[in-house]
Amino acid sequence: MQTYYFDMKDGAAIRDRVGLEFRTDSQAIEHSKTLARRLSHEHLDKDENLCVIVLNEASSEIHREPVYPTSFGPAS
Repeated sequence: MQTYYFDMKDGAAIRDRVGLEFRTDSQAIEHSKTLARRLSHEHLDKDENLCVIVLNEASSEIHREPVYPTSFGPAS
């Protein structure tokens, strides 16, 4: 198991000092997607820059999940 950290960033970073353990990077990335969905429903300020950043134990960023993905409008 490896510890992953889930920072939030919207210009200034909010650091996760505790982290959670997952077996694989992909499990940690899936968790970040769940966090982003929750935040999109709970966060009143719809800041398009807000994202969840996944860091591994070496503090390397392995994924960045937007809370409010940019919409590209209707398909033509």
